[in-house]
Amino acid sequence: MLPIAQLIKLQDYISRYEWNTYRYPTQYIRLKNENWNKLYSVWMNSSLQELAEPSEAELESEQQMGKFSKLKAKLKRKQKEAESYPETDSDSEPEANQYADLPETEEALKQYFLNKLIGHQMKWATSTVSSTSFVDRNYYSDPLLKYLLQGFPDTYLIMYFPIFAIKKAPIETEILLISPIAIEIVRFLEENPNSVIMAGDERTWSIETGNEQKKILNPIIGLKRAERLVSSILASLSIDFPIKKTILSRTNSIIFNTEPYNTRIAGKKDYADWFKEKRRLTSPLKNIQLKAAEALLKNCQTTSIKRPDWEKDDAPSTVSDLEE
Repeated sequence: MLPIAQLIKLQDYISRYEWNTYRYPTQYIRLKNENWNKLYSVWMNSSLQELAEPSEAELESEQQMGKFSKLKAKLKRKQKEAESYPETDSDSEPEANQYADLPETEEALKQYFLNKLIGHQMKWATSTVSSTSFVDRNYYSDPLLKYLLQGFPDTYLIMYFPIFAIKKAPIETEILLISPIAIEIVRFLEENPNSVIMAGDERTWSIETGNEQKKILNPIIGLKRAERLVSSILASLSIDFPIKKTILSRTNSIIFNTEPYNTRIAGKKDYADWFKEKRRLTSPLKNIQLKAAEALLKNCQTTSIKRPDWEKDDAPSTVSDLEE
């Protein structure tokens, strides 16, 4: 099946996952798979129809033309039946949906489907049945967010720079990747491809580009702060779940003497290994994983408004609602 991680929290926007953390991850995977199978069936039928197109020589006689017209009409009917999903009030069934202008290759079809899912994921991560948040439209085209969602398996739950509310004080943290086996706190460093990142032991690191040098705050400081926060939330509920810290760069080498304790550093030479390691994880969703995610979501800050009555959903959205 297509890998597509789940966006369970985006900044301080209201999320359907915080409304029911145990229901939505499994429901999303099921609906995603159902809709991919339906789309693939529609695409296959379209391809078969194109293969059935006769040559000019085969269309010379009226009899042949008549046979072809009947065959083409039959194929069109089958395609329309495949594209028409029955309307239902149940969450378990997709809503009616039409896919037009499908790509020619299977790989392009997969990317088409994944791109459609981004909009749907944003909907689930910024609204519930009765409430919604005002969303910065830049998140819909955020390349890093899209990369994370389309790069990891379904069982990865992503909190994208969540804002926690600790003693009524908002605290923005790093990206959290919640897999079935651990919570990974991630910081990406993306500089000029010609730059080299020099890790230090003090409060600053250096970015060297030719003869120029600039200082940045040591990213480990933010990772440690996020680790302490996440650890305290889990400990308060007696949840024992591993926490890791990771610094990544897809574009730059990171030079360091020794890797900090419980912190992985992967520059552009090592990044591919880290990425493959995450994608190879085949474990299903775990109860302890969902329990940890629920605890974190309940301690996040949420900013939203009530939807007007005429905009309220009768039921949670399904993945087939890809156009919204």
